[in-house]
Amino acid sequence: MSTPALAPRFDALDPNVVEDPYPEYARLRAAGPLCRIGPGSWGVTRLADVTALQHDPRLGSEFPAGYHEVSVGDGPASAFFQRIMLYRDPPDHVRLRRLMSRAFSPAVVRQLRSYVEELVDELLAPALAAGRMDLVPELAYPLPVRVVCRLMGIPPESTEDVRRHAMNLGRAFTAVVPEHARAEADVAVRWLREHLGALLDQRRARRGDDLLSRLLDAEESGDTLSHDEIVDNTVFSFFAGFETTVHMITTGAAALLSHPDQLDRLRADRTLVGTAVDEFLRWDAPIQGTARYVREPIEIGGRTVRRGRVLVLMIGSANHDERRFHRPDRLDVGRADNPHVTFGGGAHLCLGAFLARMEGAVVFDRLARLAVLEPDGPTVRERDTPFRAYASVPVRIG
Repeated sequence: MSTPALAPRFDALDPNVVEDPYPEYARLRAAGPLCRIGPGSWGVTRLADVTALQHDPRLGSEFPAGYHEVSVGDGPASAFFQRIMLYRDPPDHVRLRRLMSRAFSPAVVRQLRSYVEELVDELLAPALAAGRMDLVPELAYPLPVRVVCRLMGIPPESTEDVRRHAMNLGRAFTAVVPEHARAEADVAVRWLREHLGALLDQRRARRGDDLLSRLLDAEESGDTLSHDEIVDNTVFSFFAGFETTVHMITTGAAALLSHPDQLDRLRADRTLVGTAVDEFLRWDAPIQGTARYVREPIEIGGRTVRRGRVLVLMIGSANHDERRFHRPDRLDVGRADNPHVTFGGGAHLCLGAFLARMEGAVVFDRLARLAVLEPDGPTVRERDTPFRAYASVPVRIG
């Protein structure tokens, strides 16, 4: 089935969209459930459709090798993307996720909470003495990086190198990666695989209380993870374990700074911290879209999307769908009815969601306790990234 009207086109690189995509999303949703993104690529704009498609077996996450090669080249980064569970379909995805999930279980995360609380206090202490800080380099990055390093058993002396290479790898999680970023991603994959592979070999000889040791011990129904699968998926999990959390902290803090009424509300009732974290994730989602490969023809809004096409589930647009969210463009730290799709859904629901929520709850509880939390200059958006991110969020604190 086809319709005579041409679906609107979405340009994610338009400077106005980069700065604030939400008015454009509203225009696209009003026009229909689909928009054009590029050759053979469609965007899904509305929450109901995005939610349903996250569970639809006609869509897959495993793309042909050529897709990754067009995106990031034919080097180590392309091969890496083809091996990690993010881009695998059943049965491999089921096996990898079942075994990897043991390392990110709620029980494991709960054991980290006291460490996270102590770490947040440690990171805030110098800023409290100085009366100011930039939340991005002084809190939002070091916190989740150090937490995930502790979770995985990465030595403190390696933390900065691992973070730097993981950030370079993160810039390759986009549709078409610039040449300089492709080279950096290839270098990052080589370095991370070699470094984590060496740590894994150490754990084979001597187990510890960390993710690598748990993965070596993980066994279910006689199935285990191979050395390469552990290395590749640990590299991915390291990146996924800190990158989204960094941006959730910075976008949430920036949102509070621009909405002082909501900061006052959170100060008055810190039991709202949990709903506030989910509202930050909804209001300005760090990941704005996720791609799926069409394995069988699928009809959306009277249009048939053919096999071999790409559907981009537009998370940022879905999270602002006025058909489901009351006053979606209003920040509401007490929003209880909040079925956002920032962590995905279905088989690919984010493994690190529980960890991210816990870290966010600790951070915003601590920030809400401050007598002074106000802007100390303009916030600056990060441009060289596929995420909704900030390069700088300067604040006065006390």
